[in-house]
Amino acid sequence: MDRDERIGGAGPARHRGAEGGASRPPRSGGDDDPAESTRGSGLTTGEVARRLGVAPTTVRSWDRRYGLGPAARDDGRHRRWTTGDVARLERMCALTATGVPPAEAARLALRGADAAGPPRAEGTAPAPRADGTAPPVRRRTGGAVGRPGGGLRLGDARQECRGVARAALRLDAAALDALLSDAIDRHGLVTAWTEVIMPTLQAVGRKWEGSGERYVEVEHFLSWHVSGALRRHTPPVAADRPEGTTVLACVPGENHTLPLEVLAAALAERGLTVRMFGAALPVESLVAAVRRTGPSAVGLWAQSRTTASRPLAQHVAGIEWGVRGARRRPVVLTLGPGWSRQTVPGLPHPPGLAEAVAAVESAVRG
Repeated sequence: MDRDERIGGAGPARHRGAEGGASRPPRSGGDDDPAESTRGSGLTTGEVARRLGVAPTTVRSWDRRYGLGPAARDDGRHRRWTTGDVARLERMCALTATGVPPAEAARLALRGADAAGPPRAEGTAPAPRADGTAPPVRRRTGGAVGRPGGGLRLGDARQECRGVARAALRLDAAALDALLSDAIDRHGLVTAWTEVIMPTLQAVGRKWEGSGERYVEVEHFLSWHVSGALRRHTPPVAADRPEGTTVLACVPGENHTLPLEVLAAALAERGLTVRMFGAALPVESLVAAVRRTGPSAVGLWAQSRTTASRPLAQHVAGIEWGVRGARRRPVVLTLGPGWSRQTVPGLPHPPGLAEAVAAVESAVRG
């Protein structure tokens, strides 16, 4: 996922533990000493960290900063974590995954708040349960979120982005799926993508670019789960209708499919027939698909200027079908940042997801 990947703030801090505190090197003979696991009862800090999917330094920092340490220590020095101690840390992880500030999450974890979680700003995601599943979501019946053209308040969007980013940084699949699904259910595909998912993807991409190849696994992990969430929330494929279909494809040499996936899902949500061809469709195959299906609209995605081809777009726009005297041509949309300097006269270049959906609906429904 490229940082410019948009069909349409600041990202998460460098991962030095979920609360962003500075890490310290492991202490010799301390909590991560392999020999320690043979002494006393309970889990070592290293074992707890592996169970939670965070760094041992994060667990120690939570103990030092917020008092989330174990009730007892082996030999008065080494941390030994009981089941109850670990349950508090799991609660801490669940709360921070939703964007709750670490200090507030620690206070609630120590207080033993119920599974419903603390009062939260309207529009933010609820904390996952301890088993990783998402709790029931109370649907909004009014307000701007979820209405066409509506948007999240800035504070709400930032909190949801932080929650998604933290779950991705921890490689927490269950929490990430729950947060993505809740964002889409709560706000709709267009708003969730534009204001929550895309900014988080861009922030992770910027973090990867500026960290010397670190966080690549986080980027791939997040992109994969976003793709899965889009598929889960895409309605069944609509049967062909008289108004025609839409063909979506990446131009040759282009492998960034995620923006087209969300466009396909948003069009299917509106009952439009979509044929998705994915990454790097060869020219001959693209032309054959257009001739065989006779689409009302064709969306060509180009992430990079090196893959955007004005002659290709003009060629597809000139394809005709139908009986003589009543021939038709598709409306070709040039999608993605690659077309920003390769604009094709007469062909629409919508700047965002909402604009792309509107342009396709206009072409298909006339």
